[in-house]
Amino acid sequence: MNKTRRKHSGEFKTKVVLEMLKGVETLSEICSKHGVHPTQATKWRRSFLERAPELFSDRESSKEKGQEEVQSELYKKIGQLQVELDFLKKKSGISL
Repeated sequence: MNKTRRKHSGEFKTKVVLEMLKGVETLSEICSKHGVHPTQATKWRRSFLERAPELFSDRESSKEKGQEEVQSELYKKIGQLQVELDFLKKKSGISL
């Protein structure tokens, strides 16, 4: 008897966790209604609560990360072009 693992979507997990957070029904009732083991649902809730602050963090920090990535790419390109320029100057005999 092979049991296959079920994969739940993010929407489903969120729905279960939000029902748990409402506190209207017990954990057992919610889990039996959705066919999920209570331990798994508790893990989803813990993960949700750990990541919740990220949702409300400043969007500035994400913009800064994007700008840092662009800046590092530009610095890499500048370095590459500088190496190529030095090589070409050396091969052509031009000295400044």
